[in-house]
Amino acid sequence: MSEGKEKPGVGKITDNPDGSKSIDFTDSPLMIDGTEVKSVNMREPMVDDQLAVDHIPTQGRSEVTLIANLCELAPDAIGALKMRQYGRLQDAYRAFMT
Repeated sequence: MSEGKEKPGVGKITDNPDGSKSIDFTDSPLMIDGTEVKSVNMREPMVDDQLAVDHIPTQGRSEVTLIANLCELAPDAIGALKMRQYGRLQDAYRAFMT
């Protein structure tokens, strides 16, 4: 039995040919507008994406808005995620910066 073992690909962040990243949520699906979402695509950030959130006074709200824009989701949808789900999105975002 494979109880307690991680399944291959679960939680994985995959690089796509267009430069975007796919983030897997099959083990902990997101609920967005009443729909279960098992994968999210995040496009590669541009400098303008950062400039678009520079007016937001707190770093937390700025990051949530930036990540929401990159994933084409509403900031409220990101705000409703569990922290471990949001952490995967943060990991994908940070991967663009390295």
